[in-house]
Formats: sequence, C-alpha cells, structure tokens
Amino acid sequence: MNILIIDDERAIRNSLKEILGDEGYDVDVAESGAAALEMVDKEKYNVIFCDIKMPGMDGVEVLEKMIADGVESAIVMISGHGDIETAVDCIKKGAFDFIQKPLDLNRVLITIKNASERTVLVRETQTLKKKVYGRDMIGDSEPMQQIRNMIAKVAPTDARVLIEGPNGSGKELVARNLHEQSPRSFKPYIEVNCAAIPSELIESELFGHEKGSFTSAIKQHKGKFEQAEGGTLFLDEIGDMSLPAQAKVLRVLQEKKLSRVGSDKDIDVDVRVIAATNKDLKAEIAKGNFREDLYHRLSVILIQVPSLDERKDDIPELISFFAEQICSESGMQRKTFSPEAIKALQARSWTGNIRELRNVVERLLILGDTTISLKDIESFVR
Repeated sequence: MNILIIDDERAIRNSLKEILGDEGYDVDVAESGAAALEMVDKEKYNVIFCDIKMPGMDGVEVLEKMIADGVESAIVMISGHGDIETAVDCIKKGAFDFIQKPLDLNRVLITIKNASERTVLVRETQTLKKKVYGRDMIGDSEPMQQIRNMIAKVAPTDARVLIEGPNGSGKELVARNLHEQSPRSFKPYIEVNCAAIPSELIESELFGHEKGSFTSAIKQHKGKFEQAEGGTLFLDEIGDMSLPAQAKVLRVLQEKKLSRVGSDKDIDVDVRVIAATNKDLKAEIAKGNFREDLYHRLSVILIQVPSLDERKDDIPELISFFAEQICSESGMQRKTFSPEAIKALQARSWTGNIRELRNVVERLLILGDTTISLKDIESFVR
C-alpha cells in the first residue's frame, strides 16, 4: 500500500514515514504542495496525509487541486491548528478525514485502514463504470479511441463541455459517459432537449417558476438547473435556444445563481453544464442567432463526434451490438448477418448516422431470414 505524506516540517514527515514504514507501508514524502502534485501525477497512492498550514500552496489548496484533477486517493488533512470549522470545510471539499496534531498512532493506523478500503472501492467503482457505461460506445476506430481518451481526461474535472456532431451520431452518449465517469456521478443527471421546448416555456423549464407567475403556474416549480443540483445538466440542441434564454443561462454560468420566473430572489446552484449541438455555432453567432459570450462559456472543452461515414470500420461491431440488443429486448429469435450483408451495409452512406443504422438493423431482423443475406439488404434497405 502506497502512502504520501505532505508536510513542510521535515521532522514530522520523516518520523511519520519511519513509523509507517515499520508497519509495512510504502511511504513517500513531499515538503510542499507543488512537489506533491507532481508526485500524484506519476504515482497512485492509497492514502495521502496533507498538512494544512504550509508556505506557498497551503493544504486546502492542495486538496482542492487534487479533487479537481480527479485524484482517487483518500486525502486525510492534518493540522496543529485545527478546529471544527476547518475540519468541516475540508470534508465538504472532499477530504476523507481530518486529524489534529500531535498525531496519535492508533488513530492514524485506523484512518489508513478505513481510507485505503475507501480508495479501493472508488477505483473498483470507476473501473465498473467504464465497463458499464463505456460499453455502449461501440467501436475501436481511431475517432472513437480519441473520444474515449478525451472523456477519460475531461470527466474528472468540472470543465464545461460542448459536444458537436450531426444528428444521430451519439452526442447524448458522450454526455452520459462524461457524467458517469465524473465525481458527480452519484448526483442527478438531467437532460433537456432545447429544441423540443417552446420558446415561451424554456425559461420556466430551465429556471423554474413561482406560483402565480403566469396563468398556468398553479404551484411552485423547480427548474432543471435546481433539479440537477450537485450533478450534471445536459443541454441538448443548445443552438435552438432563444436569445433571452441564452442570456439567463449565461448569467447562471457566470454567477452560479438563478432566479425563478416571477421571483427576484437569487438561488445558488452547483451544476456542471454539458451542451450539444448539430449546428455550426460560429455561423449562428455571425447570423446573430447565438451569443458569442455564451459560446465561449460553454466551449471550455470541445468534443467533435464523428459521423458514421467517418467511422465505417465500426459498423460490423455496431451491427452485432444492435442485433443482440434488439433480439434480447423483444424476445426475438437470434439472427446473424452474413459477411456479404455486412460489407453491403458498410458501403452505404449513412446520413442518419447510428440512429439510422439501428433502425435498419431492426428492420432486417424482423423481415430477414435467420441469416441476413445480401438479398435481404437489397430487398429491405433503400
């Protein structure tokens, strides 16, 4: 088990290293927050002990940076100047525990045991999430590998993400994976299709309303931002949002506050926003249809989802996945696709992308023979 001790006092870090080393632990030490951050980039630790009062970057700053970077280690804060308020603040920021100096060896050892169990559980959970949620991102083509790598880097952060790509390409799946692989994964994931909500209702839907604020407002309603508190809000088809609503979204992103329709009271919100669009937002900005300042707020990270025509190597695997999924869900007899049928589907142009491919696979499973042949493709696919 690997342990890291961060303390600017040499005597404390060396004595703790020696004591824990005698207990059979592998212990590294760092004399500053900056040095520790470099070490956690190269090594995975089960437990990190971090002093609060340090010159330069103090322990709370180190804690915040590690949490933001997605460090999975259990972080235990230590201080000779601790009080209840400091301890609570550190726990809120993501620390596993808080121990006051002088350190009691039994307390330290019990904390290590509990913290290491928590770290193992977190890592197993993250691995499971990648298997469960990543499995629907079918394909090993170069574009898909790039997207998976991007998700792995971006998901642990709170950076806002703008996902671009054509209709039916799987933008929603990318957003879902970003949430499920993030520290917010145990909090709500709320999805809003901006194109499906009438412009006169979008503000109420996003920000909520007070009772009596308009004719049909018969009771108070919490909007999607409030419903997503602590979690992720996915704004799909953001390019179709009205300009007045865009202005209010911009305010929430800037100030992390909102006010419901019919109220002048500000409500604090902690939400990660992921947006998606099939439009060229820079062209929409030039036309006056989209706010440039909102675009820059949303596009801290840009992820471009390729069309199916740009990743045709993935089609055989997608066909197999959809065939298994559809047959399982409907109780249909299992069917296979001949190599000639698969090649014929690969040769097509898929303007409707993955959504269109799934529909075609379902049609062939219903109408085709036990083994889907080239003849079935010619008969049932236009």
